[in-house]
Amino acid sequence: MSALLETSLGDIVIDLLVDESPKACENFLKLCKIKYYNFAPVHSVQKDFSFQTGDPLGPDAPGSDGGSSIWGVLDGPSKRTFPIDIPPKMKHTERGTVSLATVPSPNDPDQRVAGSQFLITLGDNLDYLDGKAAIFGKVVEGFDVLEKINGSFVDDRGRPLKDIRIRHTVVLDDPFDDPAGLVEPPESPLPTKAQLDTVRIADDEELDEEMDEAALEKLRREREARAQALTLEMVGDLPFADVKPPENVLFVCKLNPVTQDEDLQLIFSRFGTILSCEVIRDKRTGDSLQYAFVEFENQKDCEQAYFKMQGVLIDDHRIHVDFSQSVSKLSDTWRNATVAKRQQRGGFGGVADLEQKRQYRVSDDSHATDGDRAYNMVFDRSRPDRGPPATSSGPPRRDRRPSRSPRRDSHRDRRSSRSPRGRDPHSSHYRRRDSSRSPGRRDFDRRDRDRERSDRGRHRDDLRDHDRSRRDDRYGRRR
Repeated sequence: MSALLETSLGDIVIDLLVDESPKACENFLKLCKIKYYNFAPVHSVQKDFSFQTGDPLGPDAPGSDGGSSIWGVLDGPSKRTFPIDIPPKMKHTERGTVSLATVPSPNDPDQRVAGSQFLITLGDNLDYLDGKAAIFGKVVEGFDVLEKINGSFVDDRGRPLKDIRIRHTVVLDDPFDDPAGLVEPPESPLPTKAQLDTVRIADDEELDEEMDEAALEKLRREREARAQALTLEMVGDLPFADVKPPENVLFVCKLNPVTQDEDLQLIFSRFGTILSCEVIRDKRTGDSLQYAFVEFENQKDCEQAYFKMQGVLIDDHRIHVDFSQSVSKLSDTWRNATVAKRQQRGGFGGVADLEQKRQYRVSDDSHATDGDRAYNMVFDRSRPDRGPPATSSGPPRRDRRPSRSPRRDSHRDRRSSRSPRGRDPHSSHYRRRDSSRSPGRRDFDRRDRDRERSDRGRHRDDLRDHDRSRRDDRYGRRR
């Protein structure tokens, strides 16, 4: 069971608590169904507390009766309000709690009555409203609209200077039967003349057209500054976007490179107690960057130094003095405090149960004796803080060669090393070298042998042809 409120600032979806407050939910749903809340203004906006609406004309209108319940609309002014029981267990603990505004009954002060007006909370734990407003729903969508209403400009009575109104209502789910005489309009009705007379600044009216160029430029710069501050807060350079520079710090520039911290502190100390005086220097060379920050204990001393030290000659340099716009010191203080709190909590990254991961997985090598070889580490084993590896009582291991040759070469070496002792060491050495040759080398030797065989074959053919020619000549002489 829910309803949708279309306001001039956006949509709000309310889930109704029909089991806890059935009478209030029925009254609210039926008023939404007949479009009673259309063009109703938002009034009594109290920042971080609540806002109220539900009166079609508003409480300041001359002809306003404060709103009527659904039974008063159907049966007459005698039923404009209805008695309602406030559930004692339901509290205004969450932002977006929707409740009917109630007043004590004129006949029974202990009994409270309600009409059409309702309020929505803009803060948490508002126990002041407990027992005074009957909770019947909660906002589930449209919290950004609540933020906009909370930040709107209001007058001394809490009414927004620019109108915020309910434009349309939609009943998403209604479990109650319609009372007798209820007729749902086919479309949203137009605002009446009495409602139009209550308009201050229309909700769709643009104010930028009346502003001059200077005001528009100022507004643009303010928006740009807020966007930049929000970006710096997101990246961590500022503790929060609305941070302001300290008002007791002076920025001094155009200094002589030979001016020291003690010189500035002595000169500015005539105006009051100085907490710190620092000339900013290059981190690598230590040379002065010709500007400094002077922090006073009191703001009045800082203001007096600002007016008196402008353009003063120090070490043959005429300095320039202004109020500091830097918040780096505040940011560092906030960051260090945050880190210190996280470190006090223990663990890794501020989480007590979190531990830094040291390896990927446990190795299957169960014969390893030292801790490093038993794991596939992701860090360097030769770090000094890990200490020397544990020594084993068994025989020393032979160091592995850094060769990346296939394993079959090592087997071939072991087979060749089993030769008899009487064999020539030089021949075994060359044999091992031949056996360890790469496949490309063996192919080259094979091509050389094939080339030699073909040369010998051609030589035999030449000799055979020569013998045949000699026999032919000998046979010809005999004839």
